[in-house]
Amino acid sequence: MNIQNRDRILFAMILPAFLGFMVLFVAPTLMSFAYSVTNWSVYNPQIKFVGLNNFTTLFSDEKTMAAIGHSVKYALLITVIQNSLAILFAVLLSRKLIMSGIVKSIFFLPAVLSILVVGYLFQYIMTSADYGLLNNILQYFGFAPVNWLGDSKIALYSVLATQVWQWTGWSMVIYVANLKSIDGSLYEAADIDGAGKIQCFCRITLPLLYPATSFNVLMSLIGGLKVFDAVFAMTKGGPGYATETIMTTMIREGFNNGRNAYACAFAVVFFVVVFCMTKAITWLLGRWEASIS
Repeated sequence: MNIQNRDRILFAMILPAFLGFMVLFVAPTLMSFAYSVTNWSVYNPQIKFVGLNNFTTLFSDEKTMAAIGHSVKYALLITVIQNSLAILFAVLLSRKLIMSGIVKSIFFLPAVLSILVVGYLFQYIMTSADYGLLNNILQYFGFAPVNWLGDSKIALYSVLATQVWQWTGWSMVIYVANLKSIDGSLYEAADIDGAGKIQCFCRITLPLLYPATSFNVLMSLIGGLKVFDAVFAMTKGGPGYATETIMTTMIREGFNNGRNAYACAFAVVFFVVVFCMTKAITWLLGRWEASIS
């Protein structure tokens, strides 16, 4: 087979996926940018150019700005907490302990469940009604019940806790796989030199976990910014707009309220936020890689 025929076959194999990517991702993205500067709506068939009016309205809306703030806060918190716990559990369970494999499976099991299922399950567990499991446990031990999902000060953190519970095991498995690739002779040499466990973790384990850390951090960050299912199932953005996120606001404005152009403007802002945050994290991870190489 000559090079030209091989290239034609490779191109033919790639073409369906490429066309699907262009039609289902690139084209809608470009259309969102175009519609964001119009008055397009399902209730308004005549499309007119309105410039930056949608963006001006967006940044002057208190609820919309709160949704952006909630998404950024949620993404940063879940990234830090989830990865910190995942590294801790991975290090502990990577040792040769009795039933460590079963414990790993138990930790990973929540990631198999649907986010909506987990959301509805924890809505039942955290409800302030008489049958709320978590409050019944607190009252059994003499503590006052807590309005986990109805208190605007803690509702977002209640949703965050459920997603940390669901996805920490998934990140842990990736860290465990990375830990298995670390050469054990490094720890033996460190032990001969008199290094303690904390020194070994800081000087050997953590730097060599860079591949898994970079992947998990980016996935956690992007997933946190795109959170919708858990919020929809547990609070639907309430109480008030205490748990509104970029995705819940975008879907409500675009589908429920028919403000399609406004939702497209919100999608553009969402794209910029995700792009800037991922670039910042990538730059920080690159500096970390350079410092350990």
